[in-house]
Amino acid sequence: MTPKKIEFTVSENDNNSRLDKVLSAQVDGSSRSFLQELIKAGSVSVNGKTITLPRFAVKAGMCIEVTIPEPEAEDTLAVESDFDFDIIYEDESMLVINKPAGVAVHPGAGNPDGTIVNALLGRYPGFAGVFPDSDVRPGIVHRLDKDTSGCLVIAKTPQAMYKLSEAFAMRETKKKYLALVRGIPAQNTMEINNFIGRHPVNRQKMAVVDRGGKNAVSRYRVLNSGVIGKEKISLVEVAIFTGRTHQIRVHMAHIGHPVLGDEVYGGSRTVIENVGRQMLHAYSIEIPHPLSGKNMVFKAELPDDFQNISSLITGAAL
Repeated sequence: MTPKKIEFTVSENDNNSRLDKVLSAQVDGSSRSFLQELIKAGSVSVNGKTITLPRFAVKAGMCIEVTIPEPEAEDTLAVESDFDFDIIYEDESMLVINKPAGVAVHPGAGNPDGTIVNALLGRYPGFAGVFPDSDVRPGIVHRLDKDTSGCLVIAKTPQAMYKLSEAFAMRETKKKYLALVRGIPAQNTMEINNFIGRHPVNRQKMAVVDRGGKNAVSRYRVLNSGVIGKEKISLVEVAIFTGRTHQIRVHMAHIGHPVLGDEVYGGSRTVIENVGRQMLHAYSIEIPHPLSGKNMVFKAELPDDFQNISSLITGAAL
């Protein structure tokens, strides 16, 4: 398998930024330390010249090229024997699990093991070989953020992978999330319809943008609201009708109610004790079965941390 290559031009917003910092915004799923090692190994060039100094200051307009080594075959992926995930549904074509928070869905640059895919390889011997063209994502038809828990659908055959992927692409799925957010929305229900793209200043984040983004549609409904200690908190149900990166996190932050624990988008973990991650859970998914075409609905029980924090909400909406 040939290495993956990424080319981009440094924007005005990144003028005089460190090379490793700029790369971290362009190479999804890679840690800063991994990118620093890539630079030191001579895998990054600036205007055609190899640069080995991570702190090298780039200038707007410079052309950056980075070469990222990829796992070459199933035996290069770590095979993990423990498949310690709650199975919601399974048949010969598909598997639905309740993904725990803190577990990545598939390996990425600098993140080779400890993922759902690694556990799948241990549960189903030869699993990656069933999907010869899937690289390091055998059976994966959609993703959840590492710190998001809940329903994850996995294909077990190439035919199922095609059908399930098509269902997501054609928006034939219905997805609902539960989120604990900071503050109490003025409206009990609202549809948010705008465009999401890279943040114009911090390229590691997504943001609502006026140009250059993709249409994103979410609809929330407040289920409960009150206070935990001195902090106003709401439990909301969010249905998403598009699948943009960080969509719910960006949309709720955009209206002034970031997801609790989401430090990237303003949901500090320090305002309430025992918040160890973003309080976002993929509660329900409806999707056509890849063989029968029958719509199937799956629901994932709330994890303990989410239940414990939501149970602390007291008092009426303020």
